[in-house]
Amino acid sequence: MIKLLLLLLGGAKFGKLLTTGGTMLISLVVYGWMFGWRYAAGFIALLFLHEMGHYLAARQRGLDVGAPTFIPFLGAWIEMKQLPHNAETEAWVGLGGPLIGSIGALACYLVAANAGPDMLWLLAVSYAGFFLNLFNLIPISPLDGGRITAVLSPRIWLLGAPVLVGVFMLNPSPVLILVALMAAPQLMKAWRYRADDPANAIYYQTTLQEKITYSTAYLGLLIFLSVMTHDVHEMLQAARP
Repeated sequence: MIKLLLLLLGGAKFGKLLTTGGTMLISLVVYGWMFGWRYAAGFIALLFLHEMGHYLAARQRGLDVGAPTFIPFLGAWIEMKQLPHNAETEAWVGLGGPLIGSIGALACYLVAANAGPDMLWLLAVSYAGFFLNLFNLIPISPLDGGRITAVLSPRIWLLGAPVLVGVFMLNPSPVLILVALMAAPQLMKAWRYRADDPANAIYYQTTLQEKITYSTAYLGLLIFLSVMTHDVHEMLQAARP
C-alpha cells in the first residue's frame, strides 16, 4: 500500500490519476479503519461506479468533465468543467449515476444472496449502494433526483424539501445539513421560477416524450431502490446474531 501511495503522489504530472487515485486511497484507509477493508473496498467501488455513470453520460453528450474525487463521509463527485446546455441534458447526466450505481449494487446483492453467510459483508455493501442511490433520488437540487425531475419543472424541488427534512429527523447527520445548505439557493430558485421567463423557456423546454421518458425512468428506479433497500435491510436484520 505504501508503494502504491508513493506511486500516486510521485506522479504529479498525472493530475487526474493523483486526484482520483489519491482521494480514493484516503477514503479506503478511513473506511477500512472504521468498517473493515472488504466493506470499504466494495463501498468505494460502488461510489466509483455511480460517479462513472455521471462521467460517461456527460461525455456521451459532449460535456467536458473531470475524473471523480472522493472525500470520506461526503461521498464522491465529478467536476463539471462544462455545464449542460438544457434541462434534458442535465437530466441525462443526473440519471447516469444512480442507474449505473444501482446496477453495481444489484450485482453485489446477487453474489451475496447466493453465497451464504460468509458474504454478509457484501450484502451490507449492496444495502449501502441501494440506500445511497435512493437518497440521491430525492427530488431536490443539487441531488440527482433534482436534476432528473427538472425536466418536468424546477418547482418539484419544493416537494423534495420536506423529504430531506424527514430523512434528517429519522437520522440526524452533518452531511444532511450540508446538503440542505447547498439546496437552499436552489429552493429559492424553484420558488421564484416562472415558466414564461425567456431564460427558463429556453433551458427547461422539453418535449412531452422526454417528460414521459424521464418520469418513467425516475419512478421505476425510485420504486426498485425503495424495495431493494427495504428487503436487504430486513435480510441484514435477520442475519444479526
